[in-house]
Amino acid sequence: MSFTQSFTDFSASVAAIVFATINVNGAEIPLVVIWLFGGAIVFTVGLGFINIRGFWHGVQVLRGKFRKEDSAGEISPFQALTTALSGTVGTGNIAGVAIAITLGGPGATFWMIIAGLFSMATKFMEVSLAVKYRQINPDGSIAGGPMYYMRDAFKARGWPKFGAVLAVVFSVFCVFGSIAFGNVNQGFVQFSTVTGFDNSIIYGVIYGSLVAVVIIGGIKRIADVTSKLVPSMLALYFGTSLYILAMNAGAIPGAFVLIVESALQPDAAYGGFIGVMIMGIRRATYSNEAGTGSSPIAHAAAKVDEPIQQGFVAMLEPFIDTVIICTITALVIIVTGAYQIDNVDGIAITSYAFTTSFSWFPWVLTLIILLFGFSTVISVSYYGNKAWGYLFGERYEVLLTHKILYCITVAMAASVDILAIVDITDSLFFLMAVPNILALYLLLPEVRRDLRDYRTKL
Repeated sequence: MSFTQSFTDFSASVAAIVFATINVNGAEIPLVVIWLFGGAIVFTVGLGFINIRGFWHGVQVLRGKFRKEDSAGEISPFQALTTALSGTVGTGNIAGVAIAITLGGPGATFWMIIAGLFSMATKFMEVSLAVKYRQINPDGSIAGGPMYYMRDAFKARGWPKFGAVLAVVFSVFCVFGSIAFGNVNQGFVQFSTVTGFDNSIIYGVIYGSLVAVVIIGGIKRIADVTSKLVPSMLALYFGTSLYILAMNAGAIPGAFVLIVESALQPDAAYGGFIGVMIMGIRRATYSNEAGTGSSPIAHAAAKVDEPIQQGFVAMLEPFIDTVIICTITALVIIVTGAYQIDNVDGIAITSYAFTTSFSWFPWVLTLIILLFGFSTVISVSYYGNKAWGYLFGERYEVLLTHKILYCITVAMAASVDILAIVDITDSLFFLMAVPNILALYLLLPEVRRDLRDYRTKL
């Protein structure tokens, strides 16, 4: 057996374990989804529905109220939010929604929204802890994330070995799980399809070089790029989406009715009530990544004195990613009837929906995918870089080595058959949730106390 075949078999085996399912009333529920969404429910209740009661406060903090401009940190709360968003907003918001509706019907949209709202509490938890336990290096740079609150919070509780093991396990998963092969490869496929350019080597070298220009400058340059790129790409996507919705304004009320009715009284063809609910929750969980521990690494660098404040800001991330962007995509797909087209799936459904109004939309979609993919690639590089630094030391040469290796893998991603690699990296990325959610369960009382103290100060 060749090495390639052996690696493919190994990757498939790991993916089968990570995304293992249990059967409930005929619907297959991935255990990782139960782990993540179950945590979201517990944290929502445990924090007194902070996702609803604290929403406006998060908006106020993001706008600059309640915080000092000279706070410790490297980037503004807004830049931290856009950096984190650039890591979650991607093809999942375009293709993932179409997949959810194809397999779960329009009702899956309802459950995506519900899951997105609950995920806000998880994001509040992990980001608050990431800022609280972040490490300020001698050069003023910030190192933070789950590995640091796992190590230091449990050390303070008298469980140093437990915390140290969790932190190392998380970091290893993060280093290998934060390699965005799929984004590069999918971007090349879409670009090649639309333009006819099929030289993957040149594409990969150019892509890797552009990534290097950004990430070698560190979090400040990454945040500077994403703070401009994310609003621009969202404006482009929203602009075309809202135009289509305006052209089909009369169908929007009916689309909302269909979404709710299909969620609560689903067709058996979509797996019944449980099947529709699980499909929506699954896509939302994969979309906003709340609980995996990735985005807290970016939020840890925010300029805030009160860790809880960045937790409030971070809550907006699943709301924007899942509740707003995914819902708009779903409405476009439903009002245009694209989800009812036979023999079309994934991103092709979304493309068809937009093409009903814009014959030239495949070009715009290509640009959007490239922007979404590029922003994700540069953001997750920072996650892997900080996990690498935790394992091998926060020294310049150590971190630079990881950045160079990362750019090389990015350049290669467009040229190779990466299905097996995507399997293993996706698996390791979601394995990050295992130690992270466990830590969050144990640290919930601490976050609850910190929240109470913060409100007292206000």
